[in-house]
Formats: sequence, structure tokens, C-alpha cells
Amino acid sequence: MRLMEGEHVGPFNLGNPGEFTMLELAQVVQEVIDPNAKIEFRPNTADDPHKRKPDILKAKELLGWEPTISLRQGLPLMVSDFRQRIFGEQKDASSNSATSQ
Repeated sequence: MRLMEGEHVGPFNLGNPGEFTMLELAQVVQEVIDPNAKIEFRPNTADDPHKRKPDILKAKELLGWEPTISLRQGLPLMVSDFRQRIFGEQKDASSNSATSQ
């Protein structure tokens, strides 16, 4: 909201500055969202970044923003929100229990 309503222009990284591999991300999805999810290994694309650690300094300095929710906490919240927006599903007890772990 600060970015949309502010006077700053240009790209801002709003990612999480913690660095993790795609395998680590897939494992978190498996643990937190779906233990039955299958992890598939595919060749990298030519433009695949080797470093996945966004520089959020501009957002911190100009917007006073930095992430406050961990991946493990935020992933179930995001899935629940997307399901509600896309499918009209109501939040249920299972999504709440996943966030408390």
C-alpha cells in the first residue's frame, strides 16, 4: 500500500531476503501444505538465477518495509487466501492448524 500510494517509482524487491534453494522451498511446501506432493527435478532454464536472495534495502529505506512472517507461517496463509479468492472456499480449521505449527 505504501508503494502504491507513495511517490516512489521504479522496481522494489518485496521478497524475503532469506536465501534457500528450490529444493528447500519444495520441501517446505511438502511439509506445510501437502505431504503427498511429489517433488520433480527438471533442468534449469537458461535464465534461472543462481542467487535467490532479493535485495530489499530500497523497500526498507524508502518504505520502511521488511517481511515479518516466515515462509513456514506465510505459505499456509497464502494458500488459504488464494483458495478463497479463486474458488470461494472458506477458511477451515486445517488451514488454521497449519499456521500454528
